[in-house]
Amino acid sequence: MKRLVVLTGAGISAESGLTTFRDAGGLWEGHRIEDVATPDAWRRNPERVLDFYNQRRKAALEAQPNDAHRLLAELEARFDVVIITQNVDDLHERAGSTRVIHLHGKLFESRSTLDPSLIYPIRGWELKLGDRCERGSQLRPNIVWFGEAVPLMETAASLASTADIFLVVGTSLVVYPAAGLVDYAPRHVPRYIIDPKAPEGHYPGVHFIQQKATTGMREFLSLLENTP
Repeated sequence: MKRLVVLTGAGISAESGLTTFRDAGGLWEGHRIEDVATPDAWRRNPERVLDFYNQRRKAALEAQPNDAHRLLAELEARFDVVIITQNVDDLHERAGSTRVIHLHGKLFESRSTLDPSLIYPIRGWELKLGDRCERGSQLRPNIVWFGEAVPLMETAASLASTADIFLVVGTSLVVYPAAGLVDYAPRHVPRYIIDPKAPEGHYPGVHFIQQKATTGMREFLSLLENTP
């Protein structure tokens, strides 16, 4: 099987009703990113950060995978599919995708503030002050916040370099370091970007599909049918 490496972003989850901070002029559900999604925010007001992610978790539980998620999952019948996602929700997995790399962490996991290797599933949607790891420290969302390193970036870059086809869905490639993954895909392989807004910069040899994720995925499938 040919390997299809897919980078997905907020645009694919937005069609399932999950809002993103870039849709609201730099605010995320009325919050400044600096107040809810940075290490400093956690130090200043952990209760507010926990509540913010509790609400995101609740919204994600109510959301359902859309056609773009499902079409990517169905492609596993024809390709060796690896999804690298900037999204922290579990919609890809719920749609049936079996190999998903979450660059920015997972919404339904917590981790120790003392030992980052101690990671736990979150049952339901609430994580509270006083919820502690086995070593006694407060649990935080297992999310890569702004200003933190992206631990899986090297893994993602390595996978991108093995692509026979590289596809970007639902991101205009402005969030780094993830946006740089398109440059790791071999220049000779077909590369596609599905997003209503074409990314800034020069991407030679890349086929742009300026559509939202669901309609763009259908166009991508039509193009695949005509690719030798």
